[in-house]
Amino acid sequence: MRTMSDTIARLAALRRQHGAHLPGEHAPDRLSTLTGFGSNPGGLTSRFYLPPNLPQGAPLVVVLHGCSQTAAAYDHRSGWSQLADEAGFALLYPEQHGGNNPNLCFNWFVPHDTRRDAGEVLSVRQMIETMVEAHGLDRSRIFITGLSAGGAMAAAMLATYPEVFAGGGIIAGLPFGLATTVPEAFDLMRGAGSVSDEALGSLVREASAHPGPWPKIAIWHGSADMTVVPSNAETIAAQWRSAQDLDELPTQSDQSGGHSRRIWANTQGEAVIELNTIAAMGHGTPLSADLGVAGPYMLDVGISSTREIARFWGIASAQEPAVAGSVPLPVQEQPTAVSVPAVRTFGTDRPLNEAYPLDPRTTQSMPDVFGVQKTIETALRAAGLMR
Repeated sequence: MRTMSDTIARLAALRRQHGAHLPGEHAPDRLSTLTGFGSNPGGLTSRFYLPPNLPQGAPLVVVLHGCSQTAAAYDHRSGWSQLADEAGFALLYPEQHGGNNPNLCFNWFVPHDTRRDAGEVLSVRQMIETMVEAHGLDRSRIFITGLSAGGAMAAAMLATYPEVFAGGGIIAGLPFGLATTVPEAFDLMRGAGSVSDEALGSLVREASAHPGPWPKIAIWHGSADMTVVPSNAETIAAQWRSAQDLDELPTQSDQSGGHSRRIWANTQGEAVIELNTIAAMGHGTPLSADLGVAGPYMLDVGISSTREIARFWGIASAQEPAVAGSVPLPVQEQPTAVSVPAVRTFGTDRPLNEAYPLDPRTTQSMPDVFGVQKTIETALRAAGLMR
């Protein structure tokens, strides 16, 4: 187990690291502010974008930024509003603020914020309803995506409100329901522990009374991600395969250059889960030069996950075939799913990075696992990590 001094030192180092990437780049802001969207129990703010001359019945895409990011900066760098202009859909950007989480992470590991009809997930649900009603959007074509902590919160929204969404996109994210405290969040990010596929699927099935059908899920992850290790992508795929009672082996496997893709189809032959891995990519959103702007955690790797996720959902066309010149790989050569953690133990030291999920509400009430709680809280405040 980590010592208290080790934990405090890691958190202080993370705070210094975040200071280099906190919003301040003055990125172009194409977004408007949404107000009056409900009781907002999660205390989030809300931004949105509507392309000119958007027709009635257009799709809605909900986009969740990562830690240390703003909605406007993520929109600018990911290219979502540029694609919305091209393809004709509305955008909604829930936005975190420092009063909820000093690192601007959505609180994906806090049970109250990830339980149906409570906390942050209910705030996002209220924003969606307001957008649909105000702008005549298509309830059958609502989608959600996010990066890192935003990807983990997208997974929580898909699990708690599956009837709302036609599809989701989880980028460098984490599975739903496996972390409920800060220490557990750390361990999940690092890939510690194990849990069965059936238990993973049960977390989704028990998050709502919805019997199915389920949203289609696109998963993206870098093979060199040391912040949220790649086994989390495998676990997300396993969780949704189990929820939908799909086989462990993929229906189709493709590879082009450093981009590999595995697809699981339902009994009707429709692709419902897509797992994309980018070789040698670290923690961030995959981009290409034709859409988006590279920056911290926004990585130009020659393929736009923004465009490809929208293509998978069926609301935009790919600029070129999704995996150009793809060659099917023998299924047996694909790695089997690796399940990640219900029971966590601290493991090998790894660099901490953008996705650290600090929530002052959680640190104030977390069990005294590192020493005397008062001492920890004093140290966290001194490091600027707790208010």
